Amino acid sequence: MEINGFPSQEGFRMPAEFEPVDQSYMIWPQRSDNWRNGGKPAQHAFSKLAEMIAKFQPLTMLVNQSQYQNARRSLSKKIRVVEMSSNDAWIKDVGPFYITNRKEIRGIDFEFNAWGGLVDGLYFPWDKDNQISQKILDLSETNYYRSGMVLEGCAVMVDGEGTLITTDDVILSEGRNKGMTKDHAENIFAHYFGIKKTIWLKQGYFMDETGGDIDNMINFVRPGEIVLTWTDDINDPQYKISHEAYETLLSQTDAAGRKFIIHKIQTPRIIKLTEEEANQVDMINGMLPRFVGQRLTATYVNYLTINNIIIMPIFDDPEDKKAKRLLQNLYPKFEVHTINAREFLNGGGGIHTVVSSVPTIIGGGKK
Repeated sequence: MEINGFPSQEGFRMPAEFEPVDQSYMIWPQRSDNWRNGGKPAQHAFSKLAEMIAKFQPLTMLVNQSQYQNARRSLSKKIRVVEMSSNDAWIKDVGPFYITNRKEIRGIDFEFNAWGGLVDGLYFPWDKDNQISQKILDLSETNYYRSGMVLEGCAVMVDGEGTLITTDDVILSEGRNKGMTKDHAENIFAHYFGIKKTIWLKQGYFMDETGGDIDNMINFVRPGEIVLTWTDDINDPQYKISHEAYETLLSQTDAAGRKFIIHKIQTPRIIKLTEEEANQVDMINGMLPRFVGQRLTATYVNYLTINNIIIMPIFDDPEDKKAKRLLQNLYPKFEVHTINAREFLNGGGGIHTVVSSVPTIIGGGKK
């Protein structure tokens, strides 16, 4: 049920991704103008990721009517399959935000316009995706707030203790929130997420189709400690972006006054869309075209934290083992699992973008 007011007035906060979660949601991929070969390779990759998650916690796969039987046959019985209309499969960006006050989980339904609407958005229409948050919250009988701000889940990262990190390029973009100031955005973060301090990076990952969502740049290991996408290749445009982000983070403190501990994770080699992959995507008006040689957003920072499990993307690259070793050292109580992320990259995102998780109430029951 939609409710009025601001959640911060009732002690609600947005938990960090390293905090315990209760269950997760995904959306079945199918649109042939984004996923190659009618989405079949992507469906295989999504199924593999869903089964990995379902070993450790409940998972629901949302499916369009035309693909319900295909998804049901492709997935094991431990995965719940629910028919729900969508335009594409990026549930972290289109799904609800969750907040908690240790007694209750509530949701927030922000606006979604395909990362830029008619200005620089990636597809049209996006009406079904914009309804996903409300539908999930109604399905789970979760009370929720609504905001007119355009905001995707991958656009912000929080430490659970009042610190939020985001990028100028996304929050203040003309296609999303034209005319919005940083002060205005920070007030919204404070009212809805309980944020006390917002840190702004200028840019996200180089040539990220979303305009630079933060989840390809950083993640919180714990309060005061961050992993950062990094490259030592001075000829890579990502070099300047990562170095500027590093200097910004070094100069800042979090909401508790802590200086950040920053761990650099080298990117794999530059990965580009092959001719075969590009030619297997249908060219339909309304979708950003796929082209040969297009750079894909390959980064190890785009990992999933599922309770005591890390699911890390790999790219058949020598850096895979180094990144896994680093994450294992940073999360000594977690098991680090890996999944090849090529098909997720081909669709324009990563594994972090295709999973939305509902937090657990620590010390209490469910919603």
